This record gives sequence, structure tokens and C-alpha cells, in this order.
Amino acid sequence: MVKVEFLGPINKEDMNLEINNLKQLSEILKNDSSVSTWLETCAVAVNDTLINSKDIILNDGDKISLLPPVCGG
Repeated sequence: MVKVEFLGPINKEDMNLEINNLKQLSEILKNDSSVSTWLETCAVAVNDTLINSKDIILNDGDKISLLPPVCGG
């Protein structure tokens, strides 16, 4: 099982899912209206390391973080 956390203004409770890769996560989140609008703009980290590929193999106990863009002044 992997933990999915949603940071910043996404405002969604963490999820625990039985998935093997980020493609599976993407398919699940596309159907969630509270998250789907963020998917194109979020950075993704696996175990606190930013990644660029959905082909990452996930292992039991991994943590996925969705990081929305932020702006500051």
C-alpha cells in the first residue's frame, strides 16, 4: 500500500492505495473532481524526491506527494 498526500491548497485528506505505478494513480485521480483540476500543474514526489516519469515502480510503504504550484512575494 502506498500513501498519497495532497499538499497546499488541494485540501484533500491523504489516501492509502494499492497501486504499483503512477499511471494507476493518475487514472484514479482523474475521476476525483476535487483533485483532477490540479493534475496538470502539480509536481510529484515519491519518497520526497521529485520525479518526472509516471513509469516509476511503487513499493509497499512508498509516499507520493502532489505539490501544487505556489507563488510568493
